[in-house]
Amino acid sequence: MDIFNLNQLMAQLILAVGAALAIGNIYALVQSRRGIRPKGMEGELHRGRAWWLVVVGIVITVWALASLLAL
Repeated sequence: MDIFNLNQLMAQLILAVGAALAIGNIYALVQSRRGIRPKGMEGELHRGRAWWLVVVGIVITVWALASLLAL
């Protein structure tokens, strides 16, 4: 057993990035729908960009999970 299994570590890091990307943008979409904005921010949320990043985050997350299960 290798303590520093870099293949598994990289898959876990990519999983974390993908999940954070998807969850963060979903959270922004929900808050925007409720009318809540971060302090000091002006302008509107770019909904198309947020949805695109949700999809990209889900794809990255699924890919990382598949990689972890294959290891």
